[in-house]
Amino acid sequence: MNSFDADRELRAATTDRTFLVVVDDSDEMTKALRYACRRAQHTGGRVALLSVIQPAEFQHWMAVGDLMQEEARENAETRVNELAAYVHEQTGSMPLLFIREGRLKDELLNLLDEEEQISILVLAAGTNSDGPGPLITALTNRDVVGQLRLPLTIVPAALSEADIDALS
Repeated sequence: MNSFDADRELRAATTDRTFLVVVDDSDEMTKALRYACRRAQHTGGRVALLSVIQPAEFQHWMAVGDLMQEEARENAETRVNELAAYVHEQTGSMPLLFIREGRLKDELLNLLDEEEQISILVLAAGTNSDGPGPLITALTNRDVVGQLRLPLTIVPAALSEADIDALS
C-alpha cells in the first residue's frame, strides 16, 4: 500500500464516524449530545439520534392505549426535530433520525445490529445515587457489553460545556 492509499484509508476511518445519542428527557442527555456534536465536528463525522417510545401500559381500553401511543409518537417526533436543529447548528449537517417503539435496550441493540454506519454510542451518566442510569447499567452488564460491536463512550454528567468542548 502506498502513502496515498494509506492517507485515503485514514481519512475514511475518521470521516465515516457516526455518533449515536439516545434521546430522553434527562439533563445528562444534553451532555452526551454536545459531546457527540463536537466529536462529529472535529472528525468530519455525523450524529444520529434514537428516540424509543415505550409501549403503553394502559391496555384496558384499546382506543385509549392507541391514543396514548399516537401522542407519545408526536412528542418523540417533536423532540427529535428540536434536537436535529441543534445538531445542525453545531455540526453543519443534519443527523440521522431513528424513532422506534418498544423496550429501550432491545430497540437500541436492534438498531446497532441493523445500522452498520453507527460507529460509536455516546451516553451520559446520571448524577443520582442510584448509579449511572438504567441504560448504562444494562449495557455494561457483562452479558451485553461483550456483544457490542462498537465503542461505548460515557460522558460524566458533571462536565461543563467548556469541559466537553476541551475534551472533544
